[in-house]
Amino acid sequence: MNMNVFMDKLLEAAKAAGIETAEIYYRSGENFGTRARDGEVDSYEVSSSAGLSLRGVVNGRMGCASTEAFDDEAVAQLIEGVKESAALVESETQDEIFAGEKEYPALEQTTSDIGEVSAEKKLALCLELEKLAREGDSRVTKADAMLSTWKTTLRLKNSHGLDLTDESSGCRVYASAIAVDGESTADGSDHFRGHNVADIDVKKIAEGAVQDAIGQLHGEPVKTGEYRVILDRHAMTALLRTFSGIFSAENAQQNMSLLAGKEGTVIASEIVTLMDDPLYPGGFGSRPFDAEGSASRTKAVIDKGVLTTLLHSRKTAKKQGVQPTGNANRMGYSGTVRVGPTNMFIQPGEKSLEELMAEMGEGLVITGFGGLHAGANPVSGDFSLLSNGYTVEGGKRGRAVERVTLAGNFYEVLKNVRAIGSDLEMPPAGVDSPSVDIGTLKVSGK
Repeated sequence: MNMNVFMDKLLEAAKAAGIETAEIYYRSGENFGTRARDGEVDSYEVSSSAGLSLRGVVNGRMGCASTEAFDDEAVAQLIEGVKESAALVESETQDEIFAGEKEYPALEQTTSDIGEVSAEKKLALCLELEKLAREGDSRVTKADAMLSTWKTTLRLKNSHGLDLTDESSGCRVYASAIAVDGESTADGSDHFRGHNVADIDVKKIAEGAVQDAIGQLHGEPVKTGEYRVILDRHAMTALLRTFSGIFSAENAQQNMSLLAGKEGTVIASEIVTLMDDPLYPGGFGSRPFDAEGSASRTKAVIDKGVLTTLLHSRKTAKKQGVQPTGNANRMGYSGTVRVGPTNMFIQPGEKSLEELMAEMGEGLVITGFGGLHAGANPVSGDFSLLSNGYTVEGGKRGRAVERVTLAGNFYEVLKNVRAIGSDLEMPPAGVDSPSVDIGTLKVSGK
């Protein structure tokens, strides 16, 4: 059945069945993915998917149901599913189906060649990347490469007359290398993300993965103690992503964030500004509207150290008596609405990582963590993480460091930031950060 016909039929049937207001959330996608190993294509997948959810208000309660089928039987099943789930709802605070804004922001158009590049071309690029990484240094014994592309269409339509559509596409390329020198073994990686396959520089990505692996050879723990620490952009991004849930009003209202009621107070160093920008040109989280139909808007979640707002859906905003921030999200085409970031990033500074190291003089640069989910408490902010990186000696890069444990608290890290680097990767994708000098932390080693 034609999708427009199916949606109209579904909304009409919902009204006839006594559903007070109804909303359709539709998502479809085309995905390509391949992996190369040992000079051969290790895996290759091309897929397409489509599904939708129906939310509806029945006797003042919101119910939802979803389907991947688009026929008359699916219409009946969706309506029955909405009624049954609404009858089970006990919460007094309900989601709402939004009639829509008077106007929505126009995103800057991003050109993309994702739909024009053949599968053969993508496979060849992935194989070439793996070959360049594998042959990049005599100490490299093994390499992997992965390439994926996607095109996604979102549509939100409801019985108020709202009808919104958004399309996005992109590609991601990843290379890893394992290097061996004597008894020392280390692995490294590099990646690229963008909107055009033509922008993929396989030579640069391969060199990045090889150099990352070689740079970690012969790593040893440092002595246990307190050290000045810089988290490079990869490590700081991983830490910020792990604790990004503390900025969700949904979590705050469920006592899963210590930032509840802290708007307007200082929670970070005055040099920290944390943006959530769904309108950033070319951003992978950019969108003109959120999963409930609220207009997207750019905001500083932290502005020069001050918490200005948490991230809100319409439900959390109503509960707190504030305006929605356009941060309602859904997984796939699920009817369940959650609060989350779009393009969230720490505003970069003006100094390179090398300049941050020169200012620090002596200390550690952490480049990666292990066991982030097991070693981090997303509510208290405490973390104790297996880490690797390198020493900074006389303001310059020193020897490789591995098998050390970095311990601290994310809320305290925000307050103790001394300097922020200029190396933020753009356009943003979800949660990103430049390198950050986070002051002194406890390090357990030998």
